[in-house]
Amino acid sequence: MGNRKYLIGVDGGTESLRAGVFDLSGKPLAFASSPYKTTFPHPGWAEQNPDDWWQALGLAVKQAVNDSGVDITDIAAMSLDTTNCTVVALDQDGHALRPALLWMDMRSTAQAAQAAATGDIALQVNSGGAGPVSAEWMVPKALWIFQQEPEIYQKARYICEYQDFMNYHLTGRMCASISNVSVRWHYNSSRGWPVSLLQKLGLESLVDKWPQDVLPLGATVGTLTPSAAAHLGLPEGLLVAQGGSDAFIGMVGLGVVTAGQMAMLTGSSHLQLGMCAEPLHGPGIFGTYPDAVIPGLHVIEGGQTSTGSIINWLKNSLVGQNGWPGFEALNSAASQIPPGAEGLLCCDHFQGNRTPYTDAASRGGLVGLTLKHTQAHVFRAIMEGVAFGTELILENMRDAGYHPDSLTLAGGATKSDLWLHIHADVSNLPLRLTEVPDAPALGCAILAAVAAGLYPDISMAVAAMVKVSRVVQPDPKRHEEYARCADIVVTC
Repeated sequence: MGNRKYLIGVDGGTESLRAGVFDLSGKPLAFASSPYKTTFPHPGWAEQNPDDWWQALGLAVKQAVNDSGVDITDIAAMSLDTTNCTVVALDQDGHALRPALLWMDMRSTAQAAQAAATGDIALQVNSGGAGPVSAEWMVPKALWIFQQEPEIYQKARYICEYQDFMNYHLTGRMCASISNVSVRWHYNSSRGWPVSLLQKLGLESLVDKWPQDVLPLGATVGTLTPSAAAHLGLPEGLLVAQGGSDAFIGMVGLGVVTAGQMAMLTGSSHLQLGMCAEPLHGPGIFGTYPDAVIPGLHVIEGGQTSTGSIINWLKNSLVGQNGWPGFEALNSAASQIPPGAEGLLCCDHFQGNRTPYTDAASRGGLVGLTLKHTQAHVFRAIMEGVAFGTELILENMRDAGYHPDSLTLAGGATKSDLWLHIHADVSNLPLRLTEVPDAPALGCAILAAVAAGLYPDISMAVAAMVKVSRVVQPDPKRHEEYARCADIVVTC
């Protein structure tokens, strides 16, 4: 590689695409973003134009490289992650036949129920086969196209994802990522494609429309074509490494690559992704997904639908902008209130429960309100309620045989020191924070470094490029206090 010492990591998110330039130590030199539009043709539908992704990629990469000041000949490789599962139907030349079905598109709810009713072995990843199957996943979305738009289905040479579309236009190669297919396509690296599931649905022809090559993370997809190189302002022939699902590539960027570690990605919702040495399945558990990040390891998944969004509800709907004292003031006031918010408890099911109950009809609540309680009490109770929801997920995983030894956090919750301590105390686990908050983009840079041969494998690259900036240790005494509160919340 000579003096090629820089890497490009690209994170294709829901609202925009973000590109970063990194050095070999994992230090970001520059970032640039470019937005794209989502349309909502009907309630529950969400679509994007794949050409918008491509235009955003060119704009963001050019800007990030320009702002970094690096010579493009010193860039060793690039990789990208994308939302999962955003489904596209493409013709022979890789052009979209219709707008993409964004990951959050729920039009295929009926098709998801049809998939769940098959009882196929592939459904082990859906609460041990108990279901439900999410309308977000590949098979229900492809089945919707097959049933509702048969002319599109017949014309489609490929039915694949945002990830595959981008790699195809970068390199001319159609291939899938083990991350995406293991996590949302009911693919299993031991059994292969879910052929029996598709046969039961009358959809066996879908296998021929899926990419035939499935690559592990950090494998070489190919090199930039002349047209792609011109579009990105990068050298023709630049190495492109396989990425995958944004949250799962975020695990790499957080350094969660060994059994027992867990990543928790926080924002409007919480997502828990843990590394397991062995496969396991059970009620209220998504996964495990074999080889989805690291070969030989399995990923277990849990999630909370409403977390940071409940804080926003408090700010915008309950208190209102005029009465909102600010996060700094509320964090300070809430930190003076003892664990348990003086009898005020919160159930976090404000938009249903994702795991372990998987109940969209479940509802949240604030219980124990008195005239003594203030905004700060409600603020603290919500943070504690979210932490109790996380602990319920972890307890369910422990019952199934998975015992995480740490949580590595990214996202909005890391901005509140109080919330970090509450999470640590409730779950009695150390919380790790890393220096680079853009974990998916850094994860892509790590995969690019591996593909370029700059590090021998993902674990070695993580050791060199991910830095833990802080560890928040749990307080055993407060954990005991919270354990009593959690029991009450669970039984509400």
